[in-house]
Amino acid sequence: MGHSAKKGTIKHRAYARVGLLGNPSDAYFGKTLSFGLANYWAEVTLSPSSSLIIEPHPVHDPHCFDSLQNLVKRLDDEGYYGGVRLLLATCKKFYQYCLSHNISLHSDNFSLSYDTNIPRQAGLSGSSAIVCAALSCMLEFYNVGNMVKIQERPSLILSAEEDIGILAGLQDRVVQVYGGLVYMDFNKQIMESLGHGQYIPMDTSLLPDLYVMHTPNPSDSGKVHSTVRKRWLNGDAFIRLCMDEVAQLALEGRTALQNGDYQELARLMNMNFDLRRKMFGDEVLGTINIKMIEVARSVGAACKFTGSGGAVVAFCPDGPTQVEKLEEVCKAAGITIQQAIVAPAFVEPIT
Repeated sequence: MGHSAKKGTIKHRAYARVGLLGNPSDAYFGKTLSFGLANYWAEVTLSPSSSLIIEPHPVHDPHCFDSLQNLVKRLDDEGYYGGVRLLLATCKKFYQYCLSHNISLHSDNFSLSYDTNIPRQAGLSGSSAIVCAALSCMLEFYNVGNMVKIQERPSLILSAEEDIGILAGLQDRVVQVYGGLVYMDFNKQIMESLGHGQYIPMDTSLLPDLYVMHTPNPSDSGKVHSTVRKRWLNGDAFIRLCMDEVAQLALEGRTALQNGDYQELARLMNMNFDLRRKMFGDEVLGTINIKMIEVARSVGAACKFTGSGGAVVAFCPDGPTQVEKLEEVCKAAGITIQQAIVAPAFVEPIT
């Protein structure tokens, strides 16, 4: 999460997220290993103002169109929602949190605006990045950062998203708050006793070179969890077992990174996707998403979703020659590929 401020203006940046191992078990009391992706970010600007103003983005919150046809095409391509609703929900949930925790807020007003380069619907957690950056701005504006524990911030961010109908787990919000590389344990007993999971930052230098791939027309990542969630809640033995296996991959991946065992990391990444495919099925995962996995695996690269689909993370355990082959097959398939830049860890002390 980046930060800068001058002349009363506050800016905070939160980065996209890559689920390296364990997702989607974070929504099922599992474990995940994730890192912030500095290639993509959302930035929120807070400026003192006489009135409280939520500013629409000129591109992401359109209200002016060339024609009715243009309006319909825009909605078909990108949906109905921009970032304004995320900023509104953040303000609401922040106020309610402070009220319930007896945190006093001064009466000054502000304007909020945002910008983002995170590809829409690409499973890179663009929505929560906006909320995370907005929350950081408000914590600084009201000077209450020391009163809102860092471990509780991911749940506060998630509550804002849930308030507008976004269903997800805590993984994205944790790594966007902490930055860097984070191992997370969402064990039910831990969650119920502490009110949050166990979040353990790791040395980002343990990561090998990784690559993020996505297509120009990603799927809607918001639809992927629906059937599995219902089956899990109903106690479906197959789903419960698979989800436990997915969670275990994060723990094994943490050990693999600590030991520098990158062949094992590759095996675990592939297994993560294979388990997801068994649970969700090809129809839910989508043809484009599966194609990206198959393109990466055609040159022997390990590959899995970064989130719920739309983008994938790939690893070439055989080195530079394999990377070149991966870049070639991606270009031929019309898939965007770039080396992942790991976001810096959050500078605030983590206790």
